[in-house]
Amino acid sequence: MTTSRRSFLRTTGGALLGLACVPAVLPASRRRADIIIRGGTVFDGMGTPGIESDIAMTGAWISAVARRIPDRAALEIDARGLAVAPGFIDIHSHADGSLFQDPRAESVIRQGVTTIVVGQDGSSRVPGGGRGEQPSESFNALFARFDGASSAVNVASMIGLGTVRGFVVGGADRPATPDEIRRMTALVERAVAEGACGASSGLEYTPGGFATRDELIALCRPLAARRLPYATHMRNEDDRLLDSIDESIAVARGAGCPLQISHLKTQGPRNWGKLDEVFARVEGAVRDGLDVAFDRYPYIAYQTGLTNLFPIWSREGGTAAFLARIDASDTGARIRAETLAKVALIGGWDNVMIANVSNAADTRAEGARLGSYAASQGVDPYEMAVGLLRRSGGSVGMVGFAMSEENLDRILAHPRGMVCSDGGGYAVSGPTRSGHPHPRGLGSFPRVLARYVRERRALTLPQAINKMTALPASRLRIADRGRLATGLAGDVVVFDPATVTDRATYAEPFQYPTGIKAVLVNGTVALLDDARDGKPAGRSVRPSA
Repeated sequence: MTTSRRSFLRTTGGALLGLACVPAVLPASRRRADIIIRGGTVFDGMGTPGIESDIAMTGAWISAVARRIPDRAALEIDARGLAVAPGFIDIHSHADGSLFQDPRAESVIRQGVTTIVVGQDGSSRVPGGGRGEQPSESFNALFARFDGASSAVNVASMIGLGTVRGFVVGGADRPATPDEIRRMTALVERAVAEGACGASSGLEYTPGGFATRDELIALCRPLAARRLPYATHMRNEDDRLLDSIDESIAVARGAGCPLQISHLKTQGPRNWGKLDEVFARVEGAVRDGLDVAFDRYPYIAYQTGLTNLFPIWSREGGTAAFLARIDASDTGARIRAETLAKVALIGGWDNVMIANVSNAADTRAEGARLGSYAASQGVDPYEMAVGLLRRSGGSVGMVGFAMSEENLDRILAHPRGMVCSDGGGYAVSGPTRSGHPHPRGLGSFPRVLARYVRERRALTLPQAINKMTALPASRLRIADRGRLATGLAGDVVVFDPATVTDRATYAEPFQYPTGIKAVLVNGTVALLDDARDGKPAGRSVRPSA
């Protein structure tokens, strides 16, 4: 171990202390292991200092953790001078969007992520089918599809309440009827019985944003008995942020379930000062007995659809109706005014970067700031935005630059905070290299370790690992992952804490991180010395009973 690595591990809580507390011998069986990771500083995921140890895996499971394992194994990985941690759990991911297209999940595995939690922002793959039909797929069938997809990564899924509303109510902006609420609640009950790890809402999106508070409470009640969380992309993350926090707490309290605030942010400079009050409301709810937590990706820009700059009422009924309202004499001027107000809030059109378009003729706009791009084309930026949406059938992605670096430090460091990517799955070549995505899909977890642990010192290394492993696992009641201990799943990441870093940027997003030596999923090597190896070993993951 080099002096610099020893110093870094020591100053981040990884000093080689407490070795006498680690078992020095294996059980009497002395069973031969398949893989042994030797001599690394092992962080068990619980936020405690690392301890120099060996880890043995037999099949899909950890068979021993000890100061020195005398057995030999078919594969031995030298981890001296490196950190060894549980495989990272991305508690808010969209990487299932390309998983069936490219099951190697390159950008996921190369970050050290071994489990993704999908079905976020109110949108899930189940239930499928048209309004009024029988669901085309159950969660049991969905998990069977994941298991049969030769996926490199484990997958857990929430049920999206926006998807449920669209299936039962459709796209109308109206309260659900009592019968519709009964039918929606039954779908949620079935989902959690079959292994959904919670329910999510996307209240800035349609049709989920048309749900009332009472509807959300009713749909979340099936979560209570299993202590599964309601994860919410809140109704507003800028001027009405505090009202949205209050609504989220009220929903969880009314349903009797835990609350997970998705990608907590204070959007727009005039709202950055609200973070103290956000924390006060979260901590007040906790004191009152409510289980509240949140997650965040380590960037000051967000990614969403370009339509999200436009008022939600204008998007009722789908893309065709939305575009017609933009042209209509009675609604067009109002839509424009509200959209321009939203753009002003985040700092102007050059704080909007085009991430992807569906119209091939507009791909030159990908990666461009909308204000500057519109000027280069001699077009008003609002009209440019509308034109891009028209030509892509409403399917245009954007990155918005609107958050505070200092607030991000505090959100990541808060005891109730966890790490997520909120990103998709990509590769530097092949079918999943498309558009100009937010770098979070390729760099979030190494970025926390590099920028917020090593450089900004907002977190210690044990704290950061805890927020990526045991904390999200306990949140979702996934008992066999998120920690390094005998009998648990062989999901492990080995990295150099002194050099690990993200390389993906807003300008050049298709770059993998460096400093990660090995990633193992269910006891199988997925990445070793920058080479993808082994058979894909990911599987579906359900909460423990």
